[in-house]
Formats: sequence, structure tokens, C-alpha cells
Amino acid sequence: MELAKVTALMKATALEIAILTGHLVLYPSGIVAERLAAAPSSPASPSAGGTGRRPVVLLHGFVDNRSVFVLLRRSLTRSGRDCVESLNYSPLTCDLRAAAELLGRRVEEIRARTGHTEVDIVGHSLGGLIARYYVQRLGGDSRVRTLVMLGTPHSGTTVAPLADAHPLVRQMRPGSEVLRELAAPSPGCRTRFVSFWSDLDQVMVPVETARLDHPDLLVHNVRVSGIGHLALPVHPTVAAGVREALEGDGAEVPGAREEEPGAGAVA
Repeated sequence: MELAKVTALMKATALEIAILTGHLVLYPSGIVAERLAAAPSSPASPSAGGTGRRPVVLLHGFVDNRSVFVLLRRSLTRSGRDCVESLNYSPLTCDLRAAAELLGRRVEEIRARTGHTEVDIVGHSLGGLIARYYVQRLGGDSRVRTLVMLGTPHSGTTVAPLADAHPLVRQMRPGSEVLRELAAPSPGCRTRFVSFWSDLDQVMVPVETARLDHPDLLVHNVRVSGIGHLALPVHPTVAAGVREALEGDGAEVPGAREEEPGAGAVA
């Protein structure tokens, strides 16, 4: 069993290195903010709820940009999502709350432009926390139908202690003020939360911190096996899980923490 674990970890690490190499090549292409999608030729009124599927907003993690979502975006577009947009927040951002306010402004702009009353959001790592703060603390639950989070430190991560010099990293530490705010009661929150966490995520320490456990929220946790942190937004099996999560409108109850061991597992 120990040998199997070591082998799995070595495979996941090799995959992480390959993904990091490819991402470094793509990174410059994502520095500049993307052009906004054109408004539909006959936009529906907000009261009508727009036409077609809900827009999807992609939100990257710490020291990253929209280029991390190249493959996931393609997957969503091919599945029929005709409005998929990525938001870059400034690399100089030092407060998660400020990024959440920026996200809120982008959501309002998308709603006005497309005529949809709601959007879906997919956030990787820190991006998931930013989106969660918007939903729970800034009234975003009336705008966001489903929030999918990939490798997000809901309870805080202790990885790389020397990185505490950066304010955003400190906000991702266990017991931070921001995490205490998110752990506070959120009665009546309407958004559906789907949190993907990997058993080999070496950025989430411990790995279970990427599980979302909150008694007031509509939560579905999905365990992914055999891949690391960087692979979550690019792996095709995870992309399939994200598409399924965005299409699902199941009637979960607050505090639901269904588990799918092996979902998204890499053979």
C-alpha cells in the first residue's frame, strides 16, 4: 500500500511539473484582460432571465491569471456555454475583500449585458475563496446560481510558511479574519456550492481543507484522486465534473456534504 501511495504521488508530481511548464508558456497570454463578449443581438430583459444557459465567470488563484483556464474554458464552450468569461484581479491586490468587490462589479456588468439574472462561477484555489466571500458576505447569492471551487482552502492552508509576508497568503491561513467571516452563520444563502478537493494536493495542507463544511450552505464535496493542485483546472475528468456540477439543479439541503470517492480519479 505504501509503495502504491509513493507511486501515485510521483505520477502526480510529474504531471504537476508538466502542467507548470506548459502554464509558464501560456502565462504571458493571460496578463492582459480579455475582451468582453459582445452583447446578444436581441438581448432579453433581466426580468426574462436571459436566453440560453447562464454565463460562467472563471476566477484564477494566487499569482496567476486567466490563462490557467484555457482548457476548461474550451470544454465549457464546446458543451454549449456561449458566454464564458475570465476575470483577472490585479497582482497588486492585497485584500481578498477588494477582489470580491471587483468580482461583484463584473457580475453586474455581465447581467446587464446578457440579460441573465444569474451567473455561475468557477474559482481555482484563492479564486474560490474570493467568489465565496462575494456570495456569502456581499449579497452575491442573489446573483450566483452555482459556485464551483477547485482546490480552495476553506479552512486555511499551512503550506509555505515563508509566504506569510503577503497579505493574501495570511488571509488563507487557518483562523484568519476572512476565514472567520466565512465560517460565520449564513442563513438563507441561495447559491449551490460544489467543492472539488484532491487527495494529492500538496498546496492544500491538510488536503481536507479544500472540503467545504458549513451548516447553512448547500454544499456538495467531490473528492478527486491521483492529481495535484495545478491539475485541477486543466484535467479533462475534472472538467467533466465541473460541467456536470454547473448543469445540476438538485434540491440539496443546507449542510449537505455528499461525497464521491474517486470522482475524477486518474487511472
